[in-house]
Amino acid sequence: MATGATLHRPVLLTELLGALAVRANGTYVDANLGGGGHAEAVLEASGPSGLLLGIDADGGAIEMSRVRLAHFGERLSTFHGSSAHLERAITDAGFSEVDGVYFDLGLSSDQLVDRERGFGIRAGGLLDLRFDTRSGESAAELLAQASAAELEQIFRDYGEEPHASKIARAIVATRASSPITTAEQLAALVEQIVPKRYGPPSRIHPATRIFQALRIAVNDELTALSTALAAAIAALRVGGRIVVLTYHSLEDRIVKQAFAAAARTCICPPRVPVCTCANQATLRLINKHPITASEEEIAENPRSRSAKLRAAERLERAA
Repeated sequence: MATGATLHRPVLLTELLGALAVRANGTYVDANLGGGGHAEAVLEASGPSGLLLGIDADGGAIEMSRVRLAHFGERLSTFHGSSAHLERAITDAGFSEVDGVYFDLGLSSDQLVDRERGFGIRAGGLLDLRFDTRSGESAAELLAQASAAELEQIFRDYGEEPHASKIARAIVATRASSPITTAEQLAALVEQIVPKRYGPPSRIHPATRIFQALRIAVNDELTALSTALAAAIAALRVGGRIVVLTYHSLEDRIVKQAFAAAARTCICPPRVPVCTCANQATLRLINKHPITASEEEIAENPRSRSAKLRAAERLERAA
């Protein structure tokens, strides 16, 4: 990390810059700094004196990005913490209104090969899955303490795993004699439980949904996203943009619903013939349907396959 070297390749970079409508000398917030690829492009596009605040719960990502982006000097500031604290981060940075906020909710390539936390199923390593290892319980601790019913609910709600019950019971039975502390152990256990597929082998590991569910649970990702979206919309100047890159249906649903609610003018019940709510929309949707990666980008960067980009623009504030 001291070198600032990174394996991360930013997803939908051109599309994100276009949707964000980056302008010279603007003020921007990267709510998930990660490998710093998007941040570098935004800082370049907002020159010569544009400012960017990078937020990340992963201290290693901040350290690496600060090295990578050091040549931008004081144009970059960082905040070590969850995007749920976006409002405080913006205040601490001395910003009032901002020209744009963007989120890349995917794991970085650097995180996927980090054996200290076990994000990458095939890379293996300790089963931690926390972005911020300073607080909260690890995935291994969660697996050791949660009941079969609690694990099943996590796997169903956050992983949409059809074999949630069977996997949860197997985990509880296994941990009675052998604690599950590594990514390899959990992946092998799930692989034994999930029925084998017919036809050519899938590139997606059968434990992918379980790892996703545990990661969302230990980092409280969905609550953090909802909180951060509200703070981001509130921080935008009129004409400012919010752009979000999601990688699974749970995230995308939250973003889609938050944008739709903020873009709605009338919130009266359908049975009311005339609008009486005086509600005012705060966003205008830039794209009704999510933007996805081209075949060329997917071929060059398979991680972009599941990415969806949604964007919106801040409207006039209520008087």
